[in-house]
Amino acid sequence: MGLRILVIGAGGREHAVAHALTKSPRVEEVYCAPGNPGMIRDGIHVVDLAQSNHAALVSFAQNNRIDWVFVGPEVPLMEGIVDVFEEAGIKAFGPNKAAAEIEGSKDFAKRLMARHNIPTADYRTFVTEEAAKDYVLRHGAPIVIKADGLAAGKGVTVAMDIETAMKALDEIFIGNRFGKAGEKVVIEDFLQGQEFSLMSFVRGTEVWPMPIAQDHKRAYDNDEGPNTGGMGAYSPVPQISDATVTEALETIVKPTAQAMVDEGTPFTGVLYAGLIATEEGPKVIEFNARLGDPETQVVLPRLTSDFAVAITTLLEGGTPEFTWNTEGATLGVVLAAQGYPEHVVTGAPIPQIPDSNDIHTYYAGVAGSDQEEKDEKDKAGTGLVASSGRVLLVEATQPTLQKAQDAVYSLLEDIDTTGMFYRHDIGAKALR
Repeated sequence: MGLRILVIGAGGREHAVAHALTKSPRVEEVYCAPGNPGMIRDGIHVVDLAQSNHAALVSFAQNNRIDWVFVGPEVPLMEGIVDVFEEAGIKAFGPNKAAAEIEGSKDFAKRLMARHNIPTADYRTFVTEEAAKDYVLRHGAPIVIKADGLAAGKGVTVAMDIETAMKALDEIFIGNRFGKAGEKVVIEDFLQGQEFSLMSFVRGTEVWPMPIAQDHKRAYDNDEGPNTGGMGAYSPVPQISDATVTEALETIVKPTAQAMVDEGTPFTGVLYAGLIATEEGPKVIEFNARLGDPETQVVLPRLTSDFAVAITTLLEGGTPEFTWNTEGATLGVVLAAQGYPEHVVTGAPIPQIPDSNDIHTYYAGVAGSDQEEKDEKDKAGTGLVASSGRVLLVEATQPTLQKAQDAVYSLLEDIDTTGMFYRHDIGAKALR
């Protein structure tokens, strides 16, 4: 009998994970809770259970003979869902609550790096606006303001001037924009260089790195507009040298895995290192305790080994095999609802996007349409509508990055994206 796997989450990252799992001949069924209706097109079973309903998820796993669970998003990890599954005797891939704190608190991560000499920007942590503003005035700009806790990728302000920094602090402390996540603020030195994402499968001190990717955080072309959860990504990143990646692995990722073990919070799961290549070498911008979104949607398509077998082996204590396509390139562009990330307008109809061997659509913020296909326009669509900020991502796999970029944008130009927007320069830094 084949593997029966449950993926926790509802976004494009979880769609990519579940889709990769369905490709394994060892897999019988892949479920996703709560999932989204776009995933059904890939043969993924969507389960209407909230990711916060731990008891119901455990019952589902027990009643459906689930072999193991893959936890996608950060919030259930911080809530200790892996601990809950393990207490019920169900294997789950992801860090436990204690280890997930590396993402749950930027101050926690910064203090960990300071204790273990892991390269990152100098910083200070503040709990009052007065002290934070005083530090900014003394330090000067550019400077980086971060809400300490989880803020869905929107809690960071790169302030190029004092006025922007002060406004960010007002929003956190007075406007309470990020709620509990903004009770502490981490203020960092601004680092110059190109950013890249290095994600690794980790089990204690053992590390299996993935190919690097580059995300595009700003909402609009030319890195303008507010920070988002990510508007697109590509892999490989040719302007980041193999030597830089190796240095990051040896001076950042492996020492961090060792540090977590040494401090009694061993990490199992995906450790995401958001890095920047400075003149002094790679440094940490942030750690996440899970796969990145949208990086997952361009990294997992490069996997040539059996994903389900690898995770099974890892969970059973064996040595997993991860092999990657080193020849081609992948590039993905996010379609976001108008107004994202600040004033999202939902309800835009989702057009049909043709998939092929080279192009795949990963759905995120979509819901079923209430129109029941009453008009011709809706009949030409998918029966889905935009339901949140990031709606979907179109990914292309091609022999070169240029061809991947051309493939995605030529497709997007041919479909009706009314009510949504996308960046037109994903991958441009690599193609200059």
